[in-house]
Parts: sequence; structure tokens; C-alpha cells
Amino acid sequence: MRIATWNVNSIKQRIDSARTWLTERQPDIVCLQETKCVDDAFPRMEFESLGYNVAIHGQKTFNGVAILSKFKFDEVTNGLPGDDADDHARFIEAVVSTAQGAFRVASLYLPNGNPPETEKYTYKIGWMKRLSAYASKRLALEEPLVLAGDYNVIPTESDAKTPQAWTGDALFLPRTRDEFRSLINLGLTDALRASSDEPGLYTFWDYQAGAWQKNNGIRIDHVLLSPPAADKLAAVGIDKHVRSWEKPSDHVPVWIDLAIEAK
Repeated sequence: MRIATWNVNSIKQRIDSARTWLTERQPDIVCLQETKCVDDAFPRMEFESLGYNVAIHGQKTFNGVAILSKFKFDEVTNGLPGDDADDHARFIEAVVSTAQGAFRVASLYLPNGNPPETEKYTYKIGWMKRLSAYASKRLALEEPLVLAGDYNVIPTESDAKTPQAWTGDALFLPRTRDEFRSLINLGLTDALRASSDEPGLYTFWDYQAGAWQKNNGIRIDHVLLSPPAADKLAAVGIDKHVRSWEKPSDHVPVWIDLAIEAK
């Protein structure tokens, strides 16, 4: 089973490149972020024609998450638990059936949190604590679980080309990284770091200041695995070349292969 995550930064602007990449990489399940459209405006047919079922949690103009799956959805749940007043479309969870049993995947778009001295950062930290509470409950089920998406967290200095440029940014503040470590320490595995400790593995390059041309990137898109999923991890990749395509997102897809068979 191949699972991928990609912050497309507007699905309507990325239809052609998304379809090209899907045909090239052939993921079974895809977590999308920043779709930036309401549910009814999502280009569902363009992806259903490629054999995907589509689950959407959208919002006008900003945010928005979705899951594309070649497997039929058994369950779909919108929204991260823990705050009924939070109306941001940042989280969607789905369950599919495999030959080994239930498989749970969530697509998430964690808040950016900048500027750090504002309510935006308070919201970010609160959201991360809610994510940890959610993950703790899901881990108790002892089933394969994948939490994939744009975490807006640079975990370590090796995850940035120029870490000194990010010291005052909400993505790299000590408190942000502490919350991310707390999430990991619940028993989750960072799929990419489980396979490589190399520096220079980035998933985001800003549109400004020639960041792509200088390879001035950061790694903020992560795939976290529960123990039953981590035990099945077979491969991990970053499709960096997608950033060089026409009208690119500032993020690129990250994918994993798990030794799990379809039902």
C-alpha cells in the first residue's frame, strides 16, 4: 500500500499537475492539504476518473483537507476533536479495510502560528495539544494509523537549509518542537527519519528570494506512523522534482510504502 501527502496550495490551480503526479506515482491513498475550496467546488470528477474515492473537508479561500483513496471508505470523520468552536477545515480522518484489518489515515493541516506573539500561536499550540490527545486515543486501538500532512513544524536543525533564519518563526520555536516531540513520544514514528538521517531532505521551498533555485528548503510535511504501521514500513520518498513543474505548489509530495495488502 502506497500512501502520500501533499499540500497542493489550491487544488483548482493544481489539477493538471496533481493528475500527472498521481498517474506517475500511483499512490493508493493521498492526503491533501490547503485545497482552498468548499466541498461542492472540489474537482471531484477529475480524481474519480483516475479510480479514487474522494473525501473532502473544505473551506472557502483557505485551509481545506481531503483524502483520495482507491479503497472504499468505511468511515470518514471531519474535524479534530477537542474544540467544538474551531471551524477551521484542517483535519479529516478515514478508515478503510485491508486484508490485515482496519486501516486508519488522517490528513492534517496544522496551523502556521505566525506571528508568535499573537493568538495565532496560541491556537497553534492548542491545536497540537488536541492532536496529541487524539493520537493517544487512536494509539490505544493498536491498529495501523497514519497521520500525514503539513505540520508546519521544522523538527530539528537538519530539517532546514538555513536554520538560523527560522529561530524566531513559529515553525521552529522551541515550544513548537517540544510539542512535536511530545506527539512523537506517544509512540509514533517519523517515517522519513526512520529511513534516513541525511540533511537536505526538504518538502517546502518558499516562492520568494529564489529559495527553490538555492535549495533553501525546510521539511515541514511529515508522515507519522503508529507501531503497527511502522512495523510495515518498506520505503519512503520525497518527490522533489514536482517543485520544478509549471505553476508548482511550494510543497512537494511525500510518500511511503507499507507492506499491507488490499482486502
